[in-house]
Amino acid sequence: MSLSRLGTAGALGALVLAAAAGGAAGALPIGSASAHTAPASDTSTPIKHVVVIFGENVSFDHYFATYPNAANIAGETVQGTGAAAATFTAAANTPADIGTLANAGLLAPNNPNSSQPTRLTPGQAVTCDQDHEYLAEQKAYNGGAMDKFVENTSTDTCGAAGDPRYATPGMTMDYYDGNTVTGLWNYAQHYALSDSSFSDTFGPSSPGAINLVSGQTHGVISVDPFTGKQTATPDAYTVKSPNAQGVGTMTEDPDPAFDDCSDNSHAKTYALAAMQGRNIGDLLTAKNVSWGWFQGGFTPQSTKTINGVDYAQCTTTHTNIAGISSTDYNPHHEPFQYFASTANPHHLAPASDAEIGHAGQANHQYDITAFDRVVNSDNMPAVSYLKAPNYQDGHASYSDPIDEQAFVVNQINAIQKSKNWDSTAIVLAYDDSDGWYDHVAATVTNASNDPQNDAAWCLDAAAAGTPILGGYADRCGPGPRQPLLVVSPFAKKNFVDHTVTQQSSISRFIEDNWGLGRLGDGSLDAVAGSLGGMFDFSHVRKDANLTLDPANGTVVQPAYCAGNNGNHNGQGGGCR
Repeated sequence: MSLSRLGTAGALGALVLAAAAGGAAGALPIGSASAHTAPASDTSTPIKHVVVIFGENVSFDHYFATYPNAANIAGETVQGTGAAAATFTAAANTPADIGTLANAGLLAPNNPNSSQPTRLTPGQAVTCDQDHEYLAEQKAYNGGAMDKFVENTSTDTCGAAGDPRYATPGMTMDYYDGNTVTGLWNYAQHYALSDSSFSDTFGPSSPGAINLVSGQTHGVISVDPFTGKQTATPDAYTVKSPNAQGVGTMTEDPDPAFDDCSDNSHAKTYALAAMQGRNIGDLLTAKNVSWGWFQGGFTPQSTKTINGVDYAQCTTTHTNIAGISSTDYNPHHEPFQYFASTANPHHLAPASDAEIGHAGQANHQYDITAFDRVVNSDNMPAVSYLKAPNYQDGHASYSDPIDEQAFVVNQINAIQKSKNWDSTAIVLAYDDSDGWYDHVAATVTNASNDPQNDAAWCLDAAAAGTPILGGYADRCGPGPRQPLLVVSPFAKKNFVDHTVTQQSSISRFIEDNWGLGRLGDGSLDAVAGSLGGMFDFSHVRKDANLTLDPANGTVVQPAYCAGNNGNHNGQGGGCR
């Protein structure tokens, strides 16, 4: 039973309690792996597999401010490694009409913000985390002038003296180039890049993740982490603009209610968040389309008994290139754990590899290693979401573009080597901007008029008649611009798409490809732009493969080695 069908707070509390405690298997619609039926295979395009690699906290200008021109400064080294930085030279036919900071004439000394944009070197890959609150980002826009980022989102110091994270005044303004984010620039050279893709709404990671899978951050309640019951008063961090039933909108980063590993594996007592409504997983399941979310660190290491209840413990850690340690699994990055219908509260492993992507005790939620086991098999799910462990997800402070690149390149290399590559579309997207400066604002298409939580950018749009979809406050958007790339044998080559899209555009593509219908209830999939302009479905590209080195993002084996006069990207690598 989905939360949206529960008529009383008491019934909701019973379901949350059952899912969070020992009765999870009975409370959730989890079937037997042995009861599989034939998967749906009809698609509206040649794409039979969509893989979404969902990174953390990057604005478009932060990674692509000067694309395709890199500084290529001699002697630069990569932070934490001592290795020489990669060089990058773009193909001569790279599009010139790209919405970059350089093309807008807003590099130093011409930027209107109080600090000028500064290039971050590969030796400055690990930085402070910026402020990316829902209201702070709106204030940074300053009514569309885009000139108050330093005052509202910049975090210029972090950690103790000698901390390896780089910080400087006006940090939010700074950007990398192809000497650091080399892999992404090479993918942009060989496949399709969007310079007009935005967050569904303003704000941090959890709303971005939930928007990716449901386009709807309204419908949240706060629950007690141990009783599983709805809190008597809506938790102010978890729920914004609650109605009389305590149902409101999520704009912060509360952990999910249906996850043993929330609240630092239940070591803390913060209220948890439960979402009502449907998500894309529900639509895929209803159409018998295989799917799964695969996240680093999802496999628990032990259990801990609290008040007679056993909770899974997600405690593995890794260090990034600067030696900063973080727990691999982050509950508030796992959107399906907020919904009773798609959660795997105890982090149960699939009973067998045959279950992956299908009904079973894992309920479509897996460790990233499960994807590795099926990527080159007939059991690779039709739709897969890949989430790196924290140290490789790109989030400033505990991750970085170098560690992120290793994860992304390794996953794409494996997919390209698999039997499923010829029918696959990989979408590289992000959950939020981290507050990093970006100079482009999308026209507001979903307004909000919450005077406590919205700034002039959204309040003015509402006053001017921009709709508030579903009548739900605190969902103003689109929010900041972020990178989005499509890597596929059907992706246009060295192409820049200017179609305005957003996180829900990914759901819309999946919905249209498998005929799933729309999510409804004000979901942003109803208004999201199409990713279709990034594809050419008339033929499979013969030069589609591009093997990169995960250590530095340079080309190892370009497709043109087989006689195709393609683009060398200046990366060397040679043909073999």
